[in-house]
Amino acid sequence: MKDILSLVRPNIASLSPYSTARDEYKGDIGIFLDANENPFNNGYNRYPDPRQRALKARISLLKGIAPEQIFIGNGSDEAIDLCFRIFCIPGTDNAIAIRPSYGMYRVAADINDVPLREVPLNADFSLPVDNLLDQTDEHSKLLFLCSPNNPTGNCFPLEQITYLLNRFGGMVVVDEAYIDFAEQPSLLTLLDKYSNLIILQTLSKAYGMAGLRLGLAFAAKEVMQLFANVKYPYNINLSAMEHAERLLARDVCSEVEIIKKERMRITKALSTLPCVLRVYPSDANFLLVKVTDADRIYDQLIEGGVIVRNRSRVKGCEDCLRITIGTPAENDNMLSIVSAFNKPLIVK
Repeated sequence: MKDILSLVRPNIASLSPYSTARDEYKGDIGIFLDANENPFNNGYNRYPDPRQRALKARISLLKGIAPEQIFIGNGSDEAIDLCFRIFCIPGTDNAIAIRPSYGMYRVAADINDVPLREVPLNADFSLPVDNLLDQTDEHSKLLFLCSPNNPTGNCFPLEQITYLLNRFGGMVVVDEAYIDFAEQPSLLTLLDKYSNLIILQTLSKAYGMAGLRLGLAFAAKEVMQLFANVKYPYNINLSAMEHAERLLARDVCSEVEIIKKERMRITKALSTLPCVLRVYPSDANFLLVKVTDADRIYDQLIEGGVIVRNRSRVKGCEDCLRITIGTPAENDNMLSIVSAFNKPLIVK
């Protein structure tokens, strides 16, 4: 187990966090005269629970992780930003990431004035383990791994991730936003073994709550306490918490299974088309598809009312489109448009 405090920015390690009266009070609260709120009840006149205790209890049961090891953020982007703010001294420390991968790692690094050293994936999108370690030095505080990776769609083997956890001198952040669509299990079971592991998940994908903007982070208790100290006091609003508790009572397994079956069906259908050069294997709810002319096919899809993501300008994804798996009807619509690409006109 690593000494986590030795990795933390000194000003963060010594930070006295903002504390509300409701953080400090224990028991059943009766009359609220502490926060200068409007006292007339309309359902939202009170500030939300800054610790999100009820929602964490629900997530704890769902994930099998202690509430003290859970952080709830305004999307996963808040958790990504907090990683930089907690562990990286601006202008001094650096972070490592794979390329291509989720673009917010770069944005958050730039906002926090932290150099991000991006290491290209191998040609088959596998993990360049030794190359990643070669890019590190004594100021490397974070290593970001997205698994399943966005936009390539593939998971990285457990043994490679544990290899990095054992050898990297900083915090390893594994972004599992798409893990619910993968056959490979989550790394949540490793949290008690690796104090330098932070796992990111989200309620936006499999759980269908993208509009609520709720991201999750899981780590050792001392790491999650740092997140709680640095986050803004009321980072999650009451409406989002209430809706999330209700929606988490749903069983999304059937929806996930439909998406996975559609992923297989769309993979087979696209692979038969002349304009499709390759459909990369995917453990996520999207496909990365290499085509003959990404720009023209993208434009044709737009004309047909279908929006996909053109990733052809991302290094390693030249002439590639990232296509999210939709409903069967939406997928059929997309396929009909791509199928019609470059077909000769029939003159009557």
